[in-house]
Amino acid sequence: MILVRHVMADAPKSLSPDRVVADAAGLMEQYDVGVIPLADEDGGLVGVVTDRDLVLRVIAKRRNPLEVTLGDVATTTLVTISPDMNVSEARDLMVEHRVRRLPVVKDGRLVGIVSLGDIAVTDPSKRAVGEVLEGVSESPSTTEVRDEPDRGTPERARRERSDRRAS
Repeated sequence: MILVRHVMADAPKSLSPDRVVADAAGLMEQYDVGVIPLADEDGGLVGVVTDRDLVLRVIAKRRNPLEVTLGDVATTTLVTISPDMNVSEARDLMVEHRVRRLPVVKDGRLVGIVSLGDIAVTDPSKRAVGEVLEGVSESPSTTEVRDEPDRGTPERARRERSDRRAS
């Protein structure tokens, strides 16, 4: 049995919600991470900001990363896990909530982050990890089936497909 404490990244770098988005981006680059936990003055977890949050909530909306605070773009409804839970429980939570990272909390304090990548490297069940990735990644754009080939498909392939449908 593998516990979350055995696979998590411990002592993650955190910022306060009043810091700006550029600070989080800089920390992500410096430590090569995709999530920054947000902590209050007492060290309690109050939110997380992911690289995806920065892209969708700031860059795509052409907001200034030097002016937007992390509290303005953070996810504050959090799903957390205990370091003493099984990795299989972390996988289940990731699929259920469609997240790739879970803050690890003990006694109300942030003690780590467990990511799908952390689990993939250590979990002996590669099939289970693949199922988690599929469940987390599934969206209407990944599950819809189209009749037409993707743009950029060579004309030869388009003709072959058309010929097969005509038969």
